[in-house]
Amino acid sequence: MAHIINDTCISCGACPPECPVDCISEGDSKFVIDAETCIDCGACVPVCPVDAIEAN
Repeated sequence: MAHIINDTCISCGACPPECPVDCISEGDSKFVIDAETCIDCGACVPVCPVDAIEAN
């Protein structure tokens, strides 16, 4: 199951470099995770300064 980025995202850019499969991209108002590509590794979760990434 893929992780999601909720609306508390501040678009800081900390998460994309941590993703081993490059599934995090900048959306209109926040970063988004491509659920088809996400391998649910959780590498992005601890680097988020506002805890905006959660399991879906």
